[in-house]
Amino acid sequence: MPTEIVFSGSPLDRVDFRRRDEPWLTARRVDEATRFLPVWRLSVLVREDEPRLAWATPEVCESMSEGVDPVFLGVQDDVAHFAVDLSNLEDPIEELGLAGAAGFPDLRAVASQLPAGDAAIAAQARHLVDWHSRHRFCPGCGQSTKAENGGYSRVCLSCATEHFPRTDPVVIMLVTRGDRCLLGRQASWPHPFFSALAGFVEGGETLEEAVRREAHEETGIRVGAVRYLASQPWPFPASLMMGCLAEGLNEDIKVDGTEIAEACWFTRAQVKAAFAGQSKELGVPPPMAIAHQLLKAWVEDGETVG
Repeated sequence: MPTEIVFSGSPLDRVDFRRRDEPWLTARRVDEATRFLPVWRLSVLVREDEPRLAWATPEVCESMSEGVDPVFLGVQDDVAHFAVDLSNLEDPIEELGLAGAAGFPDLRAVASQLPAGDAAIAAQARHLVDWHSRHRFCPGCGQSTKAENGGYSRVCLSCATEHFPRTDPVVIMLVTRGDRCLLGRQASWPHPFFSALAGFVEGGETLEEAVRREAHEETGIRVGAVRYLASQPWPFPASLMMGCLAEGLNEDIKVDGTEIAEACWFTRAQVKAAFAGQSKELGVPPPMAIAHQLLKAWVEDGETVG
């Protein structure tokens, strides 16, 4: 597997102990050296002249809604970095005077063009800003919550319950059987696009059990051995994709018709042709997706379950 996976490899030191140091955080929020990443309706600010994150100075915080705090991301070269949610602005480009200098593109569309470290920072910022916007109120008593620990928790102002950002574990598996791999397609996907099978890990379930359950539920294929390969943060909204190779024990496919509309076995040669853009029967996920990396590891690097 590659050492760099999109949304991984952040250059920031998250310095957990600083999240609990309110005097330090307060000083950093007004320090002219501090950098702030504007986030508008879950899109991060990107420069127009080159695909890089566009950082702002402390003055940008004046545009935030009352009661919304910057989220501490980490430190690089002794400079603190925060994310600021500017979703309250109707036209941030106009209101911040950014026309021609920067914009808020969809992160999925621009992630693979960003430097690896920038994409990882963008994923962290999007994940946290989204979580805060969804947890203004306590799920226990319904009262208002307040951000604490630099943005890594929220505390209910009524019952004092502390809440933490969630990460949803997802297994994504390339089921193989000899020289073939199993790929599926959702009904909404354009033909001939196929990808690896995937699904959320349920409570009281190991990764291996989730792989076996999801593969059988979606395609009727039973899985034996499972081997973990790599993971990928996926901030849409808050998943951790855990990539595995899995051993298919049978060949007869029976799709569930709900999550998967079609599933097929494809040979290594067919996948290689798809990678080269020479196939009319198979389209594969782009390099930014861990499904692409699983296929590449199997086809080009010879990775196997055993």
